[in-house]
Amino acid sequence: MNTRLKYIIFSLSIVLFISGFQNTSGQSIKRYEINAAVAPVKIYSDHLKLGGSNPNGETISVNNYFISKNGKPFIPITGEFHFSRYPSQYWDESIKKMKAGGINIIATYVFWNIHEEHEGKFRWDGDRDLKKFIALCAKNDMYVFVRVGPFCHGEIRNGGLPDWLLGKPLMIRSNDPAYLSYVERLYNEIGVQLKGTYFKDGGPVIGIQLENEYQHSAAPWGLTYPGQPLDFTAAERDLSLTQAGVGVSETKNPYADLGNDHMQILKSLALKAGMDVPIYTATGWGNAAIVTNESIPVTAAYAYPFWTAHKDISPFFLYKDMHRDPDYAPVRYKPEDYPAFPAELGSGIMTVYTRRPIVEQKSFDAMMNRCLGSGANGLGYYMYHGGSTPHGEHSYFSDEAYGLPKISYDFQAPIGEFGQVREGFQRLKLINWFAQEFGDLLAPMTTILPENASTFKPENVTDLRYAVRIKDNSGFLFVNNFQDDLKTTDKPNIQIAIKTAGDVITIPESNGFTVKEGENVIFPFHLAINGADLIYATAQLFTKSDDGKMPYYVFVAQDGSNAEFSFAKSNGLSIKKEQGIGVEQNDQRILVKCPKGTSEFTVNVKGQQTKILVVEKSLALQSYIVSINGQKSLVFSDAVVLQKNDSISVLSTGKNEVNLQVYPKIQSKLSARNASVSALNNKGLMSAFTISVPEVKLEPVIKQVGARKTVVALPPSLNGLNDLFLNVDYTGDTGMGFLDGELVTDEFWKGTLWQIGLRKFYPAAASKEMVFYFRPVNENASYLDDILPENRPDFSQSKQILDIRKITFTPEYRVNVGFE
Repeated sequence: MNTRLKYIIFSLSIVLFISGFQNTSGQSIKRYEINAAVAPVKIYSDHLKLGGSNPNGETISVNNYFISKNGKPFIPITGEFHFSRYPSQYWDESIKKMKAGGINIIATYVFWNIHEEHEGKFRWDGDRDLKKFIALCAKNDMYVFVRVGPFCHGEIRNGGLPDWLLGKPLMIRSNDPAYLSYVERLYNEIGVQLKGTYFKDGGPVIGIQLENEYQHSAAPWGLTYPGQPLDFTAAERDLSLTQAGVGVSETKNPYADLGNDHMQILKSLALKAGMDVPIYTATGWGNAAIVTNESIPVTAAYAYPFWTAHKDISPFFLYKDMHRDPDYAPVRYKPEDYPAFPAELGSGIMTVYTRRPIVEQKSFDAMMNRCLGSGANGLGYYMYHGGSTPHGEHSYFSDEAYGLPKISYDFQAPIGEFGQVREGFQRLKLINWFAQEFGDLLAPMTTILPENASTFKPENVTDLRYAVRIKDNSGFLFVNNFQDDLKTTDKPNIQIAIKTAGDVITIPESNGFTVKEGENVIFPFHLAINGADLIYATAQLFTKSDDGKMPYYVFVAQDGSNAEFSFAKSNGLSIKKEQGIGVEQNDQRILVKCPKGTSEFTVNVKGQQTKILVVEKSLALQSYIVSINGQKSLVFSDAVVLQKNDSISVLSTGKNEVNLQVYPKIQSKLSARNASVSALNNKGLMSAFTISVPEVKLEPVIKQVGARKTVVALPPSLNGLNDLFLNVDYTGDTGMGFLDGELVTDEFWKGTLWQIGLRKFYPAAASKEMVFYFRPVNENASYLDDILPENRPDFSQSKQILDIRKITFTPEYRVNVGFE
């Protein structure tokens, strides 16, 4: 096709976009167009002092646009998990869960006050054992970013600074030599724990974060008085510009040079303590200080902040060019000199007493879609795994001054306070594995925005939100149809024309695709699949296997939609279709049309065969990538499936019988101790099995002591369960749980089920009573606007309401499954 004809076709598509037209079903098609025929982004790296190698010859390098591993573009996917907030005996299981969710780097804070509560007495035992945690990450082939402070925040008392520091004759978070001497001692202690774990030693620690939100934000001192204004943990010179929480800072700090010097000093102290890593990071949002050219300035996005006075509609679901315009700009650095790495993306949020934002789980993958489509070449989740803040010897380590729960740090995260796997985990998994598997293609691609991007407002829920990333005519189309605190409209019958330097790709070529309210999609165009040119697909890439015998690609179709795949016609290309697959051909392409549900077809290029598996999103959300007898496989189950050496562990909450489907089909038999395994009909695309264990039924024995106290008798043992959840369905203000008179769990009511994992309290809690104390919610409570309308109490009969509706137990079963 000649160039002039291409432009005529593209111009025609614009006319059709303006006027609209009807498809073959008589439905109106809404056409959009975007010009992606632009120069590629300029990539350079000589200015950066980052990168390194290990004894195995593996390398990590950084340029101004992306990070590379062994010379290949690599998208880091970091999940925040605070080891000191979770029982050490369950760290391994949690790391495996995070790996199953597509995380390839765990980020964790080292909270100074938790390790040096008493001056000069460092503790690295029990749940404080950083060295053990790093060793478990290494065992699970998981990289680590260690956030060493000295100031951390993380909703910890004083942001991690010890109480005793307030009583010292020094200026915190400054270049005061007395302060720096304590920081040096802290870093030296951390360095001892990390010795031998760095990437240069063959270990998993590839990154160190210095400080946090320096010259931007701070936490309040915990040593304060009721009713006193918050006194922030910042150098006095910076207090006037210090914010409560993450936000935009328009004012330039007159002490910015001192701040930059401070960050440089911290890095020199870290290096002196042995913290020599390929990547250093600094939180760069809101005019915060970084180590210029020696750290990656990571960014953030919190759509449901608790530190604002009320709900607000965020801009974090609108596409932009994050490489030029970071979130929470202005910033103190030149954005184009560094990769766009949003490392604190709010996958959840904490509640405080006065504000209780409810995070919609659909927001998680919608925000990641928006970030990747906006040029992000790294994703970081805060938090990815919740936990419980430990109690100090003299105070709670939680940020009580900010009004947080004394113990709970659930964060409504993809993995909850007690290890619960939630919808957000499943939704993020699809984005994470896409970024892992195809990050080498995505990372170098330039971001292209439609003409209306600069004027698009978050309140606009009717127009289409979309963007393109492209390199050498190949790329990905991103569409997002979610907005926090608002409901978008369904976007039916969409057709998007992408003009590249080589051609115009219309997705789809006829009819249209639909994106329902709250959903998002990523469609590839001109994707090379083992010699075949996939012009476009109306299904999202998920994962692939390069198995030499039979490679395969897995795509995810929107529920109820008919995915289609258009391949450029070439000599030697043929399609082997299975039942229900339709194939149409013309001189330019072969169009494969898939039915709703699960389907498979084979692409054959001169004898090289590649399977294409298409699954609906509802099934893809149940997928886990595992290795079975050395072969990369997918297991589909409504249970949680974790890799355990050459076997898998299956965790099922509330169900003693689970179904597994395995793709590709396997010849192996499944075996499991103390469980029954049955193979099901093997005529479909997958091998199918049912696993069942004896059912455990436990009914709580409950007694009421007045209106506000409820006593639950705990069972003498967990009966071999992986965990036992105690569920409290109530309406009130706050809930507290005590064992032997000690507060061990708490919650701020927000209209959702309070769930407590009991295994962490056993065997000490066996046959004991857990005493709950509830306070009623008042009709003038400041947080009622945060509560979903259907969960708000009716105060027509009373100004205070406490309703303890039901308390139940839910067992979590665990089965280890082998392959024979």
